Amino acid sequence: MRFLFKGVDFFPHDTRWKIIERRYIFIGLSWALAVLSAVLLMTRGLNYGVDFKGGSLIEVQAKSGGIDIGDLRVRLDKLGIGDVQVQAVGTGNEALIRVAQQVPTKDLNEEKVQAAANDKVKGALGENIDVRRIEVVGPTVSAELKRTGVIAVVASMFGILLYVWFRFEWQFAVAAILALSHDVFITVGMFSLLWYEFDLSVVAAILTLAGYSINDTVVVFDRIRENLRRYKRMPLIELLNLSINETLSRTVLTSVTTALAVLALYIFGTAVIHGFSFAMLFGIVIGTYSSIFVAAPFLLLFGVKRDWSGPAVKSPSKSDAAGKGRRENVASK
Repeated sequence: MRFLFKGVDFFPHDTRWKIIERRYIFIGLSWALAVLSAVLLMTRGLNYGVDFKGGSLIEVQAKSGGIDIGDLRVRLDKLGIGDVQVQAVGTGNEALIRVAQQVPTKDLNEEKVQAAANDKVKGALGENIDVRRIEVVGPTVSAELKRTGVIAVVASMFGILLYVWFRFEWQFAVAAILALSHDVFITVGMFSLLWYEFDLSVVAAILTLAGYSINDTVVVFDRIRENLRRYKRMPLIELLNLSINETLSRTVLTSVTTALAVLALYIFGTAVIHGFSFAMLFGIVIGTYSSIFVAAPFLLLFGVKRDWSGPAVKSPSKSDAAGKGRRENVASK
């Protein structure tokens, strides 16, 4: 019976990882990933979805059997409606068709010319393929969505900066926002590398990732602040290592639990949430990495103040423990 209530440890609680001593390795890796992301964004760019570049997104499904993607591409290319992309999804009986934004004419405005292009696509599908849904975004709306998406990300980062600054000190706020910017920038760079579609659902995932990542970072910072007050004379490197190791089990297990749920969405979810789930999954990994290996080293770089309002407490050591034991023995006699 005792074993049944003991529980299971999936991650050790008494780790002694020397993370701060190896901070240059971790920060160097982060800089390398950030530079690679910057190069990709400047040279390759992003594969913007319909939300950001306008056009139509048509989801189709075969009534029976599968969809011959190659034959479908050939038929749609003959329509003369510009760039048309066909992507197979699911088990092969579904596909996504992306129709580029059509140029309005003297007789037809943006909406009508796009609707005419969609009608041509539906006519070329054949009797065995049904249209499940159609999304149409005009160029004006797509430009507005792109602008508001950038504003949303920047505003969230600024809000987080103010929150951490108010709760801790400016050193903590700057370290947290640098670690968070690191997560967002590398996640966007991964979308450029893999050429995954970047749409509004990905922006939503990035905003969710920002909140998730800062939560992990704040937990580590909370423990650092507690230890700064508790161990007045402990060297800062040793104190940061102690704080990270004390919260390491919680950080890793929380991230793994969330990643498993998002992984199920990525594997079994539809194409509509594929970009969202991938951004969340990769963001959880890079966010956990930054909370453990990047945020605290930035604190060491900027320096942190110690709270001298309470009595000084030495860092625990074998000699202190032995001396305390001798004093207790003398007192008992």
